[in-house]
Amino acid sequence: MHINLAKSAGFCFGVKRALDIAYETASTGKNILMLGDIVHNEEVVKEIEKLGIKKINRLKPQKDKLLLIRAHGASKKIFFKARDLGYKIIDATCPMVKEIHRIASMMEKKGYKIIVIGDRKHDEVQGIIGQLKQKAKIIENIDNIHLAKFKNCKKACVIVQSTQNFETVTDIVSTLRKHIPDLKFFNTICKPTRTKQAEINCMPLENDIMIIIGSRNSANTKRLFEISKKLNPRTYWVNSKEELRPIWFKGIQSLGITAGASTPVKSIQEITKHIKKITHNLVKN
Repeated sequence: MHINLAKSAGFCFGVKRALDIAYETASTGKNILMLGDIVHNEEVVKEIEKLGIKKINRLKPQKDKLLLIRAHGASKKIFFKARDLGYKIIDATCPMVKEIHRIASMMEKKGYKIIVIGDRKHDEVQGIIGQLKQKAKIIENIDNIHLAKFKNCKKACVIVQSTQNFETVTDIVSTLRKHIPDLKFFNTICKPTRTKQAEINCMPLENDIMIIIGSRNSANTKRLFEISKKLNPRTYWVNSKEELRPIWFKGIQSLGITAGASTPVKSIQEITKHIKKITHNLVKN
């Protein structure tokens, strides 16, 4: 069996940068707190906690504490509140997410209603809408548009959660253009996501089965799985080697592997190694 590993599998630039900032900050020996998980991956979160960075669920008054802002970013309200409560902020927000914040704020100042295509409860989306003075409209999918809400909307700006599926986004924008006279669209899907999605639009057709590696709470991993599953029903989503099933690999000639943007190399290597062990045993038996 031939194993094909996607070139883009694993950490994206924004995740690498956030982790580098976390490691560098931890090396100072100062008291560091983090509001939520730095990225959506359990193994990475455990590593961060080992460094002494403590995760908190809400902000409390603190002295001489650093607050690490995650790769997904945070609302302006969080920044203001943290400073008022005595935190020094270390901002590890992905620069590409920062650019989405900039566009959203700029277009709101120009009088455009802001529409965000993304997962309503996702940290990144909450951070984006948290930059605005007015309430933004959030569209999660083509069935979630609710056109009646845009009946009197004359001018709007569409921005996108950085890990969204481009095909879904274009379908939504095409529909909105029919109902909003002045619609500005910024394709803010980040380059790493586009690269991953370009690969996942080919790999499932070139391999007998696909293995997608990543955490269940990772939005971009979910997107990779959904795209692959449509193209190849023999697509499986795992987060550890224990989730692999030998029956998946019976009689196959080629296997494609990719991983979400917050999946560490260690996880990819462990799962790939275990797949080789499984297939070796299948051949031997």
